[in-house]
Amino acid sequence: MALDVSNKLNVVAEKKMAGDQHRLVGDSAGMQRVRRLLEQVAESDATVLILGESGTGKEVVAQALHRQSLRSKRPFVPINCGAIPPDLLESELFGHEKGAFTGAITARQGRFELAEGGTLFLDEIGDMSLEMQVKLLRVLQEKSFERVGGSKTIHSDVRVVAATHHDLEQRVEAGGFRLDLFYRLNVFPIDVPPLRERSDDILQLVNHTNQRLQRGGQGIAELQSCALAALASYPWPGNVRELGNLVERLGILHPGQQVRARELPDKYCGNVEWPGESPQSQAAEEAMLADIGVEERSMPLTPPGALLGGEGLDLKDYLRQVEVDLIRQALDDSDWVVARAAKLLRLQRTTLVEKIRKFDISRSDSVSDF
Repeated sequence: MALDVSNKLNVVAEKKMAGDQHRLVGDSAGMQRVRRLLEQVAESDATVLILGESGTGKEVVAQALHRQSLRSKRPFVPINCGAIPPDLLESELFGHEKGAFTGAITARQGRFELAEGGTLFLDEIGDMSLEMQVKLLRVLQEKSFERVGGSKTIHSDVRVVAATHHDLEQRVEAGGFRLDLFYRLNVFPIDVPPLRERSDDILQLVNHTNQRLQRGGQGIAELQSCALAALASYPWPGNVRELGNLVERLGILHPGQQVRARELPDKYCGNVEWPGESPQSQAAEEAMLADIGVEERSMPLTPPGALLGGEGLDLKDYLRQVEVDLIRQALDDSDWVVARAAKLLRLQRTTLVEKIRKFDISRSDSVSDF
């Protein structure tokens, strides 16, 4: 009896961990908008098209939609349309009968049957061949299909959620995607913002991944403020997937340790020497900062616990001030020559120009030519 209870508790814990791993993380304006759209469409059966760059978490959004829907007790069945050869995709979607083709030694259900009553997630729909698009469109219109090699009509009750990193309207114009299928899928579009537009979420995303790693005996102890500031300035071409991979790498290289900016791979922060990270005493650090004219408040010279104090702090404002002060220092040290300042900060010149404009950084006695 005790063993049975223990097994049930383990199953519940595993399900909770799986749910935590695939939940929406972040409170940025972009993610709040995604949540609002999910709440509005969840209880309908409308087809949803999730749009976003690779690695933004489109499948996580689809899973969140399924969990909030009236079909949540039924299966969520994903399939990556771009990862399966076109000649096999039809069988994967609709199943096949025994002897339908060479190697079909038994009958097999497809994803539409497996998702009956639930949600079918068609990932990377933009990579589907035109021939398959015609067959999919027919199923969406008629809500029925036949297995490959079969003649029996099977009625389908599934909610279809599709996703792509392509601009489907451009694909339509180029002849790579059917206009009628696009209209059928684009009933309720949801745009998932890239990570570079939701840098406020980076700390939550790091903690989310790190907590999962810690449950497996890995993970870092803490990401220091300067490291977090460096990550907030990185453009993240691989989006949330890239950030998750980085956190996992850091957990392997620095298990149970604090990670400073210097521990990050060069691509994330270059070879910048971050004040407050040297092994010098705090007195020496303060003297060094005073010597170069950087106010003490601009650098995290004290442990995070001491910085928080009893009342806490606004992390977003704090990190913004760190970044602004570093940019000002680089500009002053380079006589406000933007190209030199960008080199000091290991940034592209255009990136630094964008930040100067974003933070409205200027000096009254000179005018910079961007």
